[in-house]
Amino acid sequence: MLAQAGGADHAGAGLAGRYPKRWKKTTIPDPDPDPPAADLIGRRFRPEGLALNACWAGDITYLRTWEGWRYLATVIDLASRRVVGWAMADHLRAELVGEALEMGFSQRRPGPGLIFHPDRGSQHASRKLREPLAGNGVRQSLSRPRQVWDKAVLETFSATLKTELVQPYVWPDRAQARRAIFDHVEVFYNRQRLHSTLGYVSPAEYEGCLAAGGVHAA
Repeated sequence: MLAQAGGADHAGAGLAGRYPKRWKKTTIPDPDPDPPAADLIGRRFRPEGLALNACWAGDITYLRTWEGWRYLATVIDLASRRVVGWAMADHLRAELVGEALEMGFSQRRPGPGLIFHPDRGSQHASRKLREPLAGNGVRQSLSRPRQVWDKAVLETFSATLKTELVQPYVWPDRAQARRAIFDHVEVFYNRQRLHSTLGYVSPAEYEGCLAAGGVHAA
């Protein structure tokens, strides 16, 4: 059962008004990243010319349950816009991002040279994350301070997730929230949702076209 999180009915017609939601900060800058990683992407987010598993982008967003806040880390392949890894927890530590990346590694098995591009939050700049990335042959790329467009793809995904799934509801418990995220990401977003950037096909269909040697015009 889901609880509706917004607005009074309008004239008894069952219409509810939308209003700004409570904002919760998830990007906590590392005061002394060691060493700071450069931006290896330069806002080159268009799929054309990108190979699968060449560049992943990562971000963290949040959702409410009656049991407290839950944080969602997502990893997206920039070549297909597919969510290749995700993880949920009640904390914002580096382990959350590591779990999302581990899902991507186990499902995609990328070769050495993969670029991982998140924001400059302390979770992404921490040694607990950087060392395993380097050990797996992954090059880390961090967006520049206060440059939201340096992670535009993940900002778009998070905004869409909040509009389509998160904002209207508060989940009774963590298990129901996780099931809702699974259905949205694995069933709808990756396999059904059409992307204008991909020529109005889903990430899964776009990857199938790449595998078959075809190209969708965006």
